[in-house]
Amino acid sequence: MLIDRTIAGTIKAKIAGEPRVFVVYGPRQSGKTVLLNSLLENEKRKTLFLRGEDVQVQEVFSLPIFDKIANFISDCELLVIDEAQKIENIGQSLKLLFDTRPMTILVSGSASFDLANKLAEPMTGRATFFTLYPLAVSELPRTSPNFGLTNKLEGLMRFGMYPKVHTLITDKEKEEYLYDVINTYLYNDLLTFKEIKKPKKILDLLGLLAHQIGNEVNIHELSQNLLLDWQTVEKYLDVLEKMFIVVNLRGLSRNLRKEISKTSKYYFMDLGLRNAVIRNFNPVNLRGDVGPMFENFCVIERMKSLANKRESANWYFWRTYDQKEIDLVEERGGKLKAFEFKYTKTKSRGSAAREFMTTYENSSFLQINNDNLESFLS
Repeated sequence: MLIDRTIAGTIKAKIAGEPRVFVVYGPRQSGKTVLLNSLLENEKRKTLFLRGEDVQVQEVFSLPIFDKIANFISDCELLVIDEAQKIENIGQSLKLLFDTRPMTILVSGSASFDLANKLAEPMTGRATFFTLYPLAVSELPRTSPNFGLTNKLEGLMRFGMYPKVHTLITDKEKEEYLYDVINTYLYNDLLTFKEIKKPKKILDLLGLLAHQIGNEVNIHELSQNLLLDWQTVEKYLDVLEKMFIVVNLRGLSRNLRKEISKTSKYYFMDLGLRNAVIRNFNPVNLRGDVGPMFENFCVIERMKSLANKRESANWYFWRTYDQKEIDLVEERGGKLKAFEFKYTKTKSRGSAAREFMTTYENSSFLQINNDNLESFLS
């Protein structure tokens, strides 16, 4: 089953225009290869589709030698390289190729910081970057006329938004797939990074983060639990973020001395992966973490919703030393939008919301729950 992706139309229009390098980032299993193949449907130009794990491709593109690359790609007009981060010096080679023989080049990669380091500087002024996340709510297959997010929400929070999950039928199949993502793709990716000396420790770190979603994370506490120095913990957190496994939210602090700003909250890019980490796919009525899961779901889906529309925003949480808290603050267009996430609808506005809007005059507040979640994400 081919699932339509929101950014596909934008990329297809772009690659049909003037020659340029287009880069699609994204976490493992987000559907990048399927997206690339879909973009090539009805393509009239002579296209060459290469895979970065191919040893011959690595040999050709790892050295920026134009004649060697030109002979290999022959007279192709559209060059596509999937998993380009596996190729050493790929940025320098593509820069040389594009500068000498301008053409449309489309590449993808799953480890964002690896691919960014190899492409960002060489491709300055030559490349357009896109991010393909796991499925957004708006991209979910409409399996019936009465499709509604409320009816699907529990399953989405349990098994997440990886495209493959939504092609599987039984809960057991979904669980086995998500365990495989951790044990195969994630672990193997970690082994390729020189910064990671102890892959098992980074998986333990994920376990600690999984139990703290929605809460401030104390680096020194994590280091004590993991028996690692705090610098190593910070480095591992940075790697996880740049691998699209977790998202870091910093505290907003501008107007009040009592605002907390030097701590972070971490959310999982995909709740299915998070639940696989803690080995808990229980239904909502058997869980004690429904509130944090709902908060995680809302924060990530809001980010994906804007990103898929190519709209940018800055994201924060807000908390004061006297325990007033806002789950998510979205800064966009010079305005601050504050959001509180409650799985079950409660009183719409508390003291935290009132103080936040008093402190930041150009701001608004909205509580998100089951009743208005779909409109919040649309």
